[in-house]
Amino acid sequence: GPGPRALNRGNTMDKLSRRDFTRNAISSVLTFSLLETLFENDAFADEVKPLTGKWLAELNQVAQDLKGEKIQQVVWQEKVEELFSEVPLEDLLKLVNFERLTKNLKIKSGSETSLRFNFNKVEGAPARLAFGKQIFALNKGNSVVPHGHNNMVTAFLILKGDLHGRHFDRLKDEPKHLIIKPTIDRKFKPGECSTISDYKDNIHWFEALTDNSFIFNIHVFGLKRPGPRLPTSRVYVDPEGEKLKGGLIRAPRSNFKELSRKYG
Repeated sequence: GPGPRALNRGNTMDKLSRRDFTRNAISSVLTFSLLETLFENDAFADEVKPLTGKWLAELNQVAQDLKGEKIQQVVWQEKVEELFSEVPLEDLLKLVNFERLTKNLKIKSGSETSLRFNFNKVEGAPARLAFGKQIFALNKGNSVVPHGHNNMVTAFLILKGDLHGRHFDRLKDEPKHLIIKPTIDRKFKPGECSTISDYKDNIHWFEALTDNSFIFNIHVFGLKRPGPRLPTSRVYVDPEGEKLKGGLIRAPRSNFKELSRKYG
């Protein structure tokens, strides 16, 4: 899902002119911060098939339907997984101008590096997107650390590299623990995807098995989840907890720093 600061981030690039930013970017190797860096140096594809614009529009419509409560979160999951399976990986890489976005990129060790891009000049793309987007970059041994979400849905599509993906259903919240149940535990290759929501596979954890692994991520915020009102956020949890009957786990709540140190 979104990086740790995705819900509370100012547009740091507004204060820099595009010319200055471009000159600075070219004159030095681009290094992206561990948590999140806004990257807006026209990282869009020069030539994208109109079909990809149509695909983006459909992805946007599904997000709007979810926000407008026309569909349930699990239906969004089904539709997005279907859309992700339809888009040719080659076209998606062109859409985000992958080569330009990742040129000279140094992936820092420990957790994920988050890259930003835009779709401003894609023919047929909606002017305003109803979903957030980013690309996670990881080297071998780095992880998108185990976490769940409140009031949101998110989807991962592997762009490059092999990753070990694990998902868990979040069955019960306790003050210092979550009761969770493993649902997915397998290797993910380029072109494969998974989704999470408040209702299904809420917790995920992806570990890179190869260097230069990249995950395309989209997310929709501000949804209504079952149970008591909770802030829209990541919920950090350590799946290596007490084993209970029926394959359940009493997993301790944690934080980004601890999990990065353990699973980095």
